[in-house]
Amino acid sequence: MINSTDQYCIIMAGGIGSRFWPLSRSSKPKQFIDILGTGKSLLQQTFERMEKVCPSENIYIVTSGAYKDLVLQQLPKVTSEQVLLEPMRRNTAPCIAYASYKIQKKNPNAVVIVAPSDHLILNEQKFIESIAVASEFAFTGNKLVTLGIHPNRPETGYGYIQTGEQVKKFDNLFKVKTFTEKPNLEMAKVFMESGEFYWNSGLFVWSLPAILDAFSKHLPEVNSLFLEISNELDTLDEAKVIEKTYAECRNISIDYGIMEKAENVYVICSDFGWSDLGTWGSLYMHLPKDDKANTGGANVLLYNTENSLINIADDKLAVIQGLDNYIVVDTENVLLICRKEDEQQIKNFVNDVTLIKKSDRFI
Repeated sequence: MINSTDQYCIIMAGGIGSRFWPLSRSSKPKQFIDILGTGKSLLQQTFERMEKVCPSENIYIVTSGAYKDLVLQQLPKVTSEQVLLEPMRRNTAPCIAYASYKIQKKNPNAVVIVAPSDHLILNEQKFIESIAVASEFAFTGNKLVTLGIHPNRPETGYGYIQTGEQVKKFDNLFKVKTFTEKPNLEMAKVFMESGEFYWNSGLFVWSLPAILDAFSKHLPEVNSLFLEISNELDTLDEAKVIEKTYAECRNISIDYGIMEKAENVYVICSDFGWSDLGTWGSLYMHLPKDDKANTGGANVLLYNTENSLINIADDKLAVIQGLDNYIVVDTENVLLICRKEDEQQIKNFVNDVTLIKKSDRFI
């Protein structure tokens, strides 16, 4: 049975959350914002959730150098040594390789949970139970485990995992048959009706030897870069060698680089009220609504308006008439009005904003 001191966690907190613009900005992305109105940021909620699984000193935060102070401010239990600073964005595989080699120096037999910093989990007890099963299974050998979420709608914004043979003596644990990228609506309906497909949550559990072996087999060029500098981690030269390594490292996700290629991948099928909160639309689904299916607040007056998400600063009054199925977000210096069905264009809006003179004020 796994010892709690052997349990580690990597929290990935380097994204810029451009699909949550204009509330999420490059200076303070969505993971540092109390986007759900709970009094805590998404990062703080993630950290507190993982504290229930492993000791706080075993939790590593991987983020951009620009966000180090934000992390330390929001997570007072975390030391500077637990905050791993990426000099540039290189997707999830290099992020996980960096943290894995750091953990190896502390505990080469660790079982590691990898969690994004900005996901919503409504039923933490079920989440903890799923992590416990995944950790015990991962502890038994060379296995990579991902958490799959039982779909409750034909969602086109998530990747899917198809289950294969069930693992004996483990409920809801299956060999992974296939990974599928975001499907169209018709295919998503087929996936949901089949009962064999689960949403890919981006949550992973594995032993440290298992993931390092997977890097050496499936991403040898990434692995060799971090292996080469492993002796210089936790030294005064770490920042310098990491900057050089990231400059040479390819941009690739752990899903594409390893999980979709490896033969030893398993999925634990779960249902703990998960959402990746990737868009305003996904947030809208989890916010309280009035009798016209609007979200807002006491300082929002709505007339002939329905099915809309309204996010207004507390010190402002908004009077809105005649909208149906819109996103309205007002910040100090940016107002966004966008149809919910067109929210995927928000990233394009941000790109266009960069063309404006002195655009740093707005992004």
